[in-house]
Amino acid sequence: MNTLFDKIWDKHVVQTVEDGPTQLYIDRLYCHEVTSPQAFDGMRQRGLKCFRPQQIFCMPDHNTPTHDQDKPIEDPVSKNQVDTLSRNAKEFGLTHYGMMDKSNGIIHVVGPEKGLSLPGMTIVCGDSHTSTHGAMGAVAFGIGTSEVEMVMASQCILQQKPKSMRININGKLQKGVTAKDVALYLMSKLTTSGATGYFVEYSGDVVRDMSMEGRLTLCNLSIEMGARGGFVAPDEITFNYIKGREYAPKGEEWDKAVSYWKTLKSGDDAVFDKELTFDAADIEPRITYGTNPGMGIGITECVPMLDTIPETGKAGFLKSLGYMGFEPGEKLLGHPIDYVFLGACTNGRIEDFRAFASLVKGRRKAEHVIAWLVPGSWAVDRQIREEGLDKVLEAAGFEIRQPGCSACLAMNDDKIPAGKYSVSTSNRNFEGRQGPGARTILASPLVAAAVAVTGVITDPRELLS
Repeated sequence: MNTLFDKIWDKHVVQTVEDGPTQLYIDRLYCHEVTSPQAFDGMRQRGLKCFRPQQIFCMPDHNTPTHDQDKPIEDPVSKNQVDTLSRNAKEFGLTHYGMMDKSNGIIHVVGPEKGLSLPGMTIVCGDSHTSTHGAMGAVAFGIGTSEVEMVMASQCILQQKPKSMRININGKLQKGVTAKDVALYLMSKLTTSGATGYFVEYSGDVVRDMSMEGRLTLCNLSIEMGARGGFVAPDEITFNYIKGREYAPKGEEWDKAVSYWKTLKSGDDAVFDKELTFDAADIEPRITYGTNPGMGIGITECVPMLDTIPETGKAGFLKSLGYMGFEPGEKLLGHPIDYVFLGACTNGRIEDFRAFASLVKGRRKAEHVIAWLVPGSWAVDRQIREEGLDKVLEAAGFEIRQPGCSACLAMNDDKIPAGKYSVSTSNRNFEGRQGPGARTILASPLVAAAVAVTGVITDPRELLS
């Protein structure tokens, strides 16, 4: 096979059960407050300690409010989950970055920015968007709570080996087209189940030219195509991003690490179970119109007509449009929007804030739009202020909130009211994902910025100089 996925997977195999799963060694376990409590309880009941506590890192992100983090959390459920994680981490001797800690943030943003996620690693977390860390050249995937306990106890996990897929995107992206648009385009082509059972390697000119932030966005959304995970072979862009970060190797260890990381690529003769190729010229800024991430269109296109939908999908298509308040064949440009959300583990990094600020600079937020701009970590927040982006955003009428998952999902205070339209840089647009009855349109930071200043769905290319 000789694929990069095989190289990393095979290096981590402890043993293989005949006609059964693989026992896979795990280099890094991340824990947040939502999926870990039962795992800790299970360890406690069995009288177990964490096998390798130095390889486990904990931080709250889903339930954290994005304002007044220095005060007690008002919501009792959220407060209990955040407090429980803190107690569990202390009891089991694990590294914990609590609220207001300078290292806190969304776990999928903090891992790469601290150099905790490195090429060649196996990385897991009780969260589907763990696929984000694949951008570092790692095999990273989400697991269930019982599996979290398994890793705590043994630093191993039982897994069936997925099939391999390579997706090539060749050519050069047009102006105003971002990694988020690439991911939304792929989802519309593959559907939300098109990569089920596969681990995806992203390749081609577009991926090679992407920044680390762009690759993190692309890999984050692998799960929305049904994939087990997605990753990019490490290269000079990866090494330059990692160098000097807190947990990155130093000195002689750095040279040894880079020497090994350079071997992490699929061979020229690598055979994938499936391979697909797309042309960058076909991708424009994109938005979703339905209630799953695969229901997307180019921003200048219309909602599909009913006769273009397969018979088996027509009922679901019409149900989605009914929820969203859209019609088949409708053009969405110019449609009024109530909320704009910039953030999440998909688009809460410094590059996303730079893009948003570049478009709103010299303009003003539309009066009726409520905009939530939420850094993915305190490190991103610091960089925003060091670069003066906060001044640009404030001059345009925007406020920067405190780090957390925020309006990606309705687990904290930042909920979109029923019936309201939100243009969101997050990863999911399911019914009620951003709040009961909320209508979510997924988009890139540039589209979000264009909407924020015009108040309606707008092609960002019209505002880019």
